[in-house]
Amino acid sequence: MSALVVGLLSPAGTTQQAWGLIAAAGYACAALVAARSSMPWARRPAAIAVIGVVALPLLYLTVIGKAQMEVGVVERSARLLLSSGTPYNDAPHAVRDFNPYLPGMALFGIPHMLFGDTPFSSARVWFFAVFLAAAAGAVRVLTRDTGIGTDGTTHGTTGRTGVLWLIACPVVALPLTIGGVDPPVIGLICLALAFAHQGHAGRTGLVVGAAAALKWTAWPAVPVIVAMLAVCGGRRAAVKCAATATGIAVLAIVPVALVDSGAFYQNAVLYPLGLGSTASSAQSPLLGHLIVSLIPDGKAVTVALIALSAAGTGVSLLIRPPRTTVAAADRLALGLALAIVLSPATRIGYAIYPVVLLAWPRFTQSLSRGRRAAHHHANALARRHRTPQSP
Repeated sequence: MSALVVGLLSPAGTTQQAWGLIAAAGYACAALVAARSSMPWARRPAAIAVIGVVALPLLYLTVIGKAQMEVGVVERSARLLLSSGTPYNDAPHAVRDFNPYLPGMALFGIPHMLFGDTPFSSARVWFFAVFLAAAAGAVRVLTRDTGIGTDGTTHGTTGRTGVLWLIACPVVALPLTIGGVDPPVIGLICLALAFAHQGHAGRTGLVVGAAAALKWTAWPAVPVIVAMLAVCGGRRAAVKCAATATGIAVLAIVPVALVDSGAFYQNAVLYPLGLGSTASSAQSPLLGHLIVSLIPDGKAVTVALIALSAAGTGVSLLIRPPRTTVAAADRLALGLALAIVLSPATRIGYAIYPVVLLAWPRFTQSLSRGRRAAHHHANALARRHRTPQSP
C-alpha cells in the first residue's frame, strides 16, 4: 500500500513514481505467495519481494538512465576530488552545485569517472553493493560457527532471509532503488553494531569510522557504540574503538577540508543544515522546517534545539550507558530522530535510520539466541555420543 501511495502521489516522470508503481506490483506478488506459505516470514516471498521492489525497478531506472540528483552529485565530487584535491565546488549557486556529503562519499563516484556512463559504473549501483555487503557481513559476524539449530535449519539461512525482508522494507527499498546515499551509511552502522555485539572493538572502530567519513549522520553512532563498549568490554575496548573511528574520520576529512576550507564549510556544514545562501532541496514539513518558516530567527532556534538534543543524548550516555546492542541502537535511533525532526533541511527518507536501527538489533538478538541454542544443541549431541549406551 505504501508503494502504491508513493507511486500515485509522486510527480509524473520522477524516480519515486516509477519505483512506487513497479514496487506495488512486487509487494502484491510477494503477499500472494506469503498468504499460501505455511511459515511466517518465509524465504520465498522475501526473495520475490526483493526482486519486485528492488531488482526490477533498479533495472528499469538504470536502463532509462534516471536516478536521484544525489547520484550525479557524488559522481561529480569524484572528478573534483582527483582534479583539485577537494570534492566541493568553491562557488556553488544552484542546488545541484552543492555537495553536502563528507569526502569519503566521493569514492562511490570513482567507477563512473574511470569507466564512463555504463550501468555498472553508476554510483547508485555501488551504494547498493556496499549496503548489501555490510548487511551480509553483519549476518556473517553474528552467525559464524553457528551450525545447525534445534529446528534442523541453519541460522545462517535464517539470517539471510531476515536480510531479504530488511531490503524489501519500503524505507530501505526506495532509496536503494533510486540512488539514495543513506543505505551504505546505515549498513555500515549495522555492521559496526554486529562487531560491537561480539566485542570486536578494533573492527567496530574501523567500520563506524568508515561510515563517519561518508556522512554526518553516522557521527552520533560513535559515542553511542563507545559507551556500550565501555560498559561491556571495559575502558580499553572503548578507547580502542574511539581512537580507530576518530582517526579514520579525521584522516578522511581534515586534509580535504584544509585544501579549501571555505568550500568545505559552505557545502558540508552550512548547506545540509539549511543555513546557506541557497535553500537545501532536503525539505519536509517537519518541526525544524516549520520553525524556520513561522518563527523569527528560526534557523538559530533549530540549531540551538539540535545542540540541546545532542547534549541530552550525551548526558544520557554518561548517566545510563547502554548495556546491550538493542539499547545502544534505540538510543542512537532516538538521537537521530530528534536531529531529523528538528533540522530545517531534512527528508522523510531519512526515516531509514531510526527504522533500521529499531529493527536490526532485535533481529541481531534473535540470531544470537539462535546461535546459543545451536551451541547448546551441539554440546548435548556431543555428550550423548560420549556417554556409553546401556544394553
